[in-house]
Amino acid sequence: MKLDTYRLLGRSGLRVSPLALGTMTFGESWGAEEAASRTIFDAYVDRGGNFVDTAGYYAQGASETLTGKFAAAKRQQLVLSTKYSLAVERGDPNAAGNGRKNMVRSVEASLKRLQTDYIDLLFLHVWDDTTPADEILRAFDDLVRAGKILYLGISDTPAWQIARLQTMAELRGWSQFAALQAEYSLLQRAPERDMIPAASALGIGVMPWSPLASGLLSGKYATGAVNPADPDGGRGGMITAVGKVNAATIAVADAVKGVADAIGATSAQVALAWTLANPVVVAPLLGARTLRQLEDNIGALDIELTAEHLATLDTASASEVGFPHDFLQLPFIRDGLTGGTTIVPRR
Repeated sequence: MKLDTYRLLGRSGLRVSPLALGTMTFGESWGAEEAASRTIFDAYVDRGGNFVDTAGYYAQGASETLTGKFAAAKRQQLVLSTKYSLAVERGDPNAAGNGRKNMVRSVEASLKRLQTDYIDLLFLHVWDDTTPADEILRAFDDLVRAGKILYLGISDTPAWQIARLQTMAELRGWSQFAALQAEYSLLQRAPERDMIPAASALGIGVMPWSPLASGLLSGKYATGAVNPADPDGGRGGMITAVGKVNAATIAVADAVKGVADAIGATSAQVALAWTLANPVVVAPLLGARTLRQLEDNIGALDIELTAEHLATLDTASASEVGFPHDFLQLPFIRDGLTGGTTIVPRR
């Protein structure tokens, strides 16, 4: 699999690369300055990558501005993804949240910063728990009909709300969601309980963000790492300060490194390959700050994990699924639901 081995995004006809370039690092003081960002962008596109993700919130709009500048010469061949919801400037309650006013305002601002007439994929960035579902969906659909956005996505939203919105859109003949962004990695498997099964059932492609768990799965934090501090800057100090570097995370990092050493790969490549092994995952987001990191991450497409490797990683990172999922898997419940017979699940 290569960057130019394209996949369909959810139940849509949109064809995207199996790894998306996340540009949250573009323009940030802890990220990549303009020249380095340009190098990363060009390297990704030159290898056949066509899926670039940003947001108006990132670096107070600087990420979109740089992305638009870099993409201008190849706009038509790229799939540009951005988001609305989070305020870029403080003080205006209607310049934040999921409402129609903020959606329209955000799209107009993003179009200018991205130097484009349309946005390929617009995400609701974070669920605000106050805006009516029909207002969100109708505003999305109006923008699609106006030609300002082509496809819809949703991010960081409870699974039951995603299911409710997608069903409402289908029943009312409005544009439906093609993509879901959620934090998903060997250190964050909660989406497996409800979000990923919901996405699978509803025809929504999953785009994991932070598939390396903010660098915790990159190998720098495994036992015996030469330099667990971040040599390239970034947020390593913050991760350590908030207690994310602990015995449990190091144990998972060690398991990832063990598999990586066994197959001659890097920890980052193995962690990314694990997310790609999930059939609902379309394109994990790469948040590289250097060309070296980008090239290493793209190498994940060359990794094939065996069933034994996957079992090792799953065991090391296992998390409780909780009720009702654990209850539904109890032997006497399964026996009662099948009448003691064997039933092959629908594929």
